[in-house]
Amino acid sequence: MKKVLIAVDDTKGTKNAFSVCSNVCSCIQPEKTVLVFVEKFEGKSLIDEMLGDAEMSTLEEVLKGTEYQEALDEKAQKILNYYKKALENKGVTGIKTIIRKGHPAEEILKTAKKENVDMIVIGSRGKRISHRFMGSVSREVANNSDIPVLLVK
Repeated sequence: MKKVLIAVDDTKGTKNAFSVCSNVCSCIQPEKTVLVFVEKFEGKSLIDEMLGDAEMSTLEEVLKGTEYQEALDEKAQKILNYYKKALENKGVTGIKTIIRKGHPAEEILKTAKKENVDMIVIGSRGKRISHRFMGSVSREVANNSDIPVLLVK
């Protein structure tokens, strides 16, 4: 396996996935490991799943240069740096970090295709009773990916 994408955020599911993946990556020694963090716009009245590409683009443009966007970028970079350092401590090299904006599952899949990775690793929250085994993002990634997806619960 030459290239692995690991989707990261600040959830327990990511920490569990990362624990497994860092051990796997240190064993298989991929040439390139891509860490991707998708910034998610949040708010009480914002239902991002209902926003189309045009609305997301407009929202990104409006937020550009604002304190809110700076806070999102800072949070993303902090999380990516944390996971990058943890991989480096396990002896993994060739790490690339990417920050994306938009719908998490879509952006993870787009990044996997653009980076031509061989496998996606993603954590699974599974908080809802009807979706016991996978969270909505991990389910969507697994269902729509053309490459292997390692889901870690």
